[in-house]
Amino acid sequence: MENQKGMKEKSGLIAIGISIIIGLFILGYYLNSSVQTFKDYERTVTVRGLAEQEHLADVVIWPIQFTEASNNQEEIYRLLDESSSKVVEFLNNHGIADDEISVDVPVVTDRSAQRWGGEMGGQFRYVASQSVTVYSNNVEEVRSVMREVSELGKQGVIISGEDYQYRTEYMFTRLNDIKPEMIEAATIEARKVAEKFAEDSDSQLGKIKTASQGQFSISDRDRNNPHIKNVRVVSTIVYYLVD
Repeated sequence: MENQKGMKEKSGLIAIGISIIIGLFILGYYLNSSVQTFKDYERTVTVRGLAEQEHLADVVIWPIQFTEASNNQEEIYRLLDESSSKVVEFLNNHGIADDEISVDVPVVTDRSAQRWGGEMGGQFRYVASQSVTVYSNNVEEVRSVMREVSELGKQGVIISGEDYQYRTEYMFTRLNDIKPEMIEAATIEARKVAEKFAEDSDSQLGKIKTASQGQFSISDRDRNNPHIKNVRVVSTIVYYLVD
């Protein structure tokens, strides 16, 4: 009886050992398969897609700066007022509304009060400048008025535009309106590049691993056409490659 009982216990232990071995084999197989699948999924390709569009600026800021000179302080302010009124009237006559026009504070320089005034000499003691600024969404209309600004010169208004701060500025403010379609276009372009790479490497394009949208940039199309803006964005996408 004891021998039979011992043999049964021994047989049970052998069966358990065999089961453990088989289990370890099966576990090893699946682990190996999982590692292989993981390695396959780690094959990736990084591509970039560019989207560009051209748009007309939707805001124009046009400062019209004029200067006056005199030896009399009261007179120079009167001259500035006259020139300012002529500029505003000119703009109104060409269809620019009052709410699009602002008159800046005049800047008057007394040359005799300057340290180097005596050395400079000059005909006039007081030199002054002022600007009338147009801020408008009607870009093309304002640009057409710019071409007629010589009318002010015929009226005795001395226009000056050498200072950098008084240069005309154009802005594009509708970026949020075009963002979705540009991101979509950049993504499509990136996928085309990735598909070509997968084809050349005898692979298939898998799912997206990561994607990042670059910053949008807005620049003048060229130096002679600052009112036309070039809008661009680059999207970077990482795709899985599968056999």
